[in-house]
Amino acid sequence: METGNEKRCPLPVPLHVPADGEAGCFWEDRKDRHHCGIDLYAEKGTPVFAIEEGEVVEIGIMTSPSMIEYWNKTYHLIIRGNSGTYYKYGEMDMTIPEKGTRVKKYDQIGEVGQVLNPAMINSTSPRYIQALKEKNPAMLHFEIWEEYPVTDHKLYLGGNWFGSKKPPGLLNPLHYLHQ
Repeated sequence: METGNEKRCPLPVPLHVPADGEAGCFWEDRKDRHHCGIDLYAEKGTPVFAIEEGEVVEIGIMTSPSMIEYWNKTYHLIIRGNSGTYYKYGEMDMTIPEKGTRVKKYDQIGEVGQVLNPAMINSTSPRYIQALKEKNPAMLHFEIWEEYPVTDHKLYLGGNWFGSKKPPGLLNPLHYLHQ
Protein backbone atom coordinates (compact mmCIF):
# COMPACT_ATOMS: atom_id res chain seq x y z
CA MET A 1 0.00 0.00 0.00
CA GLU A 2 1.31 3.44 -0.93
CA THR A 3 1.66 5.98 1.84
CA GLY A 4 2.44 9.01 -0.32
CA ASN A 5 5.88 9.24 1.28
CA GLU A 6 7.73 6.78 -0.96
CA LYS A 7 10.47 8.05 -3.25
CA ARG A 8 9.35 8.18 -6.86
CA CYS A 9 11.90 7.44 -9.55
CA PRO A 10 11.45 6.48 -13.19
CA LEU A 11 14.66 4.37 -13.29
CA PRO A 12 15.26 0.99 -11.59
CA VAL A 13 18.90 1.67 -10.72
CA PRO A 14 20.60 3.63 -7.93
CA LEU A 15 21.39 7.08 -9.25
CA HIS A 16 22.41 10.55 -8.32
CA VAL A 17 19.61 13.12 -8.50
CA PRO A 18 21.27 16.51 -9.07
CA ALA A 19 20.47 19.05 -6.37
CA ASP A 20 20.03 22.75 -7.01
CA GLY A 21 23.25 24.22 -8.42
CA GLU A 22 24.64 20.92 -9.74
CA ALA A 23 25.07 20.10 -13.44
CA GLY A 24 21.86 18.64 -14.82
CA CYS A 25 19.70 20.18 -12.07
CA PHE A 26 16.36 21.87 -12.58
CA TRP A 27 16.57 25.39 -14.00
CA GLU A 28 20.36 25.19 -14.26
CA ASP A 29 21.73 28.41 -15.74
CA ARG A 30 23.55 27.37 -18.91
CA LYS A 31 24.39 30.96 -19.87
CA ASP A 32 22.27 31.14 -23.04
CA ARG A 33 19.48 28.88 -21.71
CA HIS A 34 17.96 27.25 -18.61
CA HIS A 35 17.45 23.53 -18.07
CA CYS A 36 13.75 22.57 -17.79
CA GLY A 37 14.14 19.23 -16.04
CA ILE A 38 16.53 16.97 -14.19
CA ASP A 39 19.09 14.75 -15.91
CA LEU A 40 19.22 11.25 -14.44
CA TYR A 41 22.35 9.51 -15.70
CA ALA A 42 22.14 5.79 -16.38
CA GLU A 43 23.51 3.32 -18.91
CA LYS A 44 22.01 3.44 -22.38
CA GLY A 45 19.19 0.91 -22.58
CA THR A 46 18.22 1.14 -18.90
CA PRO A 47 14.42 0.67 -18.66
CA VAL A 48 12.32 3.77 -17.96
CA PHE A 49 9.12 3.34 -15.92
CA ALA A 50 5.99 5.45 -15.53
CA ILE A 51 5.84 7.03 -12.09
CA GLU A 52 2.09 7.56 -12.17
CA GLU A 53 -0.83 5.88 -13.89
CA GLY A 54 -2.14 7.89 -16.83
CA GLU A 55 -2.43 8.29 -20.58
CA VAL A 56 0.33 8.78 -23.14
CA VAL A 57 -0.60 12.09 -24.77
CA GLU A 58 2.46 12.71 -26.94
CA ILE A 59 5.50 10.97 -28.39
CA GLY A 60 8.05 12.87 -30.43
CA ILE A 61 11.67 13.58 -31.25
CA MET A 62 13.50 15.27 -28.37
CA THR A 63 16.94 15.73 -29.92
CA SER A 64 18.62 15.04 -33.25
CA PRO A 65 21.76 16.05 -35.15
CA SER A 66 19.56 18.14 -37.44
CA MET A 67 18.76 20.34 -34.40
CA ILE A 68 22.27 20.51 -32.90
CA GLU A 69 25.21 18.69 -34.46
CA TYR A 70 26.45 17.03 -31.25
CA TRP A 71 23.02 15.50 -30.46
CA ASN A 72 21.97 11.95 -31.28
CA LYS A 73 18.35 11.24 -32.14
CA THR A 74 16.31 10.69 -28.97
CA TYR A 75 12.61 10.69 -28.15
CA HIS A 76 10.26 12.13 -25.55
CA LEU A 77 7.05 10.69 -24.19
CA ILE A 78 4.48 12.70 -22.23
CA ILE A 79 2.04 11.08 -19.82
CA ARG A 80 -0.92 12.93 -18.35
CA GLY A 81 -1.14 11.36 -14.93
CA ASN A 82 -4.45 10.59 -13.26
CA SER A 83 -3.65 13.49 -10.90
CA GLY A 84 -3.68 15.89 -13.87
CA THR A 85 0.09 16.39 -13.73
CA TYR A 86 2.11 15.94 -16.95
CA TYR A 87 5.35 13.95 -16.92
CA LYS A 88 7.79 14.38 -19.78
CA TYR A 89 10.33 11.57 -20.11
CA GLY A 90 12.98 12.71 -22.58
CA GLU A 91 16.18 11.74 -24.31
CA MET A 92 15.03 8.13 -24.56
CA ASP A 93 16.47 5.70 -27.09
CA MET A 94 13.03 4.22 -27.71
CA THR A 95 9.50 4.37 -26.40
CA ILE A 96 7.14 1.42 -25.92
CA PRO A 97 3.51 2.55 -25.69
CA GLU A 98 1.72 4.44 -28.44
CA LYS A 99 -0.08 7.76 -28.12
CA GLY A 100 -3.46 7.22 -26.44
CA THR A 101 -2.27 4.16 -24.47
CA ARG A 102 -3.16 3.96 -20.80
CA VAL A 103 -0.17 3.03 -18.63
CA LYS A 104 0.00 1.92 -15.03
CA LYS A 105 2.52 3.06 -12.47
CA TYR A 106 5.75 1.07 -12.95
CA ASP A 107 4.92 0.03 -16.55
CA GLN A 108 8.02 0.21 -18.74
CA ILE A 109 7.59 3.09 -21.20
CA GLY A 110 11.01 3.19 -22.87
CA GLU A 111 14.77 3.01 -22.50
CA VAL A 112 17.45 5.56 -21.63
CA GLY A 113 19.13 7.02 -24.69
CA GLN A 114 22.48 8.62 -25.37
CA VAL A 115 21.73 12.22 -26.21
CA LEU A 116 25.31 13.36 -26.88
CA ASN A 117 27.61 12.23 -29.65
CA PRO A 118 31.09 12.72 -28.09
CA ALA A 119 32.77 12.65 -31.53
CA MET A 120 30.90 15.86 -32.44
CA ILE A 121 31.69 17.79 -29.23
CA ASN A 122 34.49 20.33 -29.69
CA SER A 123 35.81 23.64 -28.33
CA THR A 124 32.90 25.56 -29.85
CA SER A 125 30.35 23.46 -27.92
CA PRO A 126 28.95 24.96 -24.69
CA ARG A 127 31.18 24.38 -21.63
CA TYR A 128 28.63 22.18 -19.85
CA ILE A 129 28.50 19.97 -22.97
CA GLN A 130 32.32 19.83 -23.19
CA ALA A 131 32.39 18.70 -19.53
CA LEU A 132 30.07 15.79 -20.38
CA LYS A 133 32.18 14.57 -23.30
CA GLU A 134 34.29 12.24 -21.15
CA LYS A 135 31.43 11.18 -18.89
CA ASN A 136 28.52 8.87 -19.59
CA PRO A 137 26.35 11.00 -21.91
CA ALA A 138 23.37 8.61 -21.55
CA MET A 139 20.54 9.96 -19.44
CA LEU A 140 16.85 10.37 -18.88
CA HIS A 141 15.75 13.99 -19.02
CA PHE A 142 12.71 14.30 -16.72
CA GLU A 143 10.28 17.22 -16.56
CA ILE A 144 7.04 17.81 -14.63
CA TRP A 145 4.33 20.27 -15.71
CA GLU A 146 1.04 21.49 -14.20
CA GLU A 147 -0.35 21.93 -17.70
CA TYR A 148 0.46 20.53 -21.14
CA PRO A 149 4.26 20.75 -21.58
CA VAL A 150 5.96 22.98 -24.07
CA THR A 151 7.53 20.80 -26.78
CA ASP A 152 7.53 22.94 -29.90
CA HIS A 153 8.21 26.56 -29.14
CA LYS A 154 10.71 29.15 -30.34
CA LEU A 155 12.09 29.35 -26.77
CA TYR A 156 12.24 25.59 -26.07
CA LEU A 157 14.68 23.09 -27.57
CA GLY A 158 15.85 19.71 -26.27
CA GLY A 159 14.79 20.30 -22.68
CA ASN A 160 16.17 23.83 -22.52
CA TRP A 161 14.37 27.18 -22.25
CA PHE A 162 15.95 30.11 -24.06
CA GLY A 163 14.16 32.76 -22.01
CA SER A 164 14.92 34.28 -18.62
CA LYS A 165 11.54 33.50 -17.01
CA LYS A 166 10.31 29.95 -16.49
CA PRO A 167 7.49 28.84 -18.76
CA PRO A 168 4.11 28.73 -16.99
CA GLY A 169 3.34 25.44 -15.28
CA LEU A 170 6.89 24.05 -15.19
CA LEU A 171 7.59 22.34 -11.83
CA ASN A 172 10.82 21.31 -10.13
CA PRO A 173 11.10 17.49 -10.35
CA LEU A 174 13.65 17.44 -7.51
CA HIS A 175 10.95 18.03 -4.91
CA TYR A 176 8.75 15.33 -6.43
CA LEU A 177 11.53 12.72 -6.63
CA HIS A 178 12.47 13.30 -2.98
CA GLN A 179 8.91 13.40 -1.67
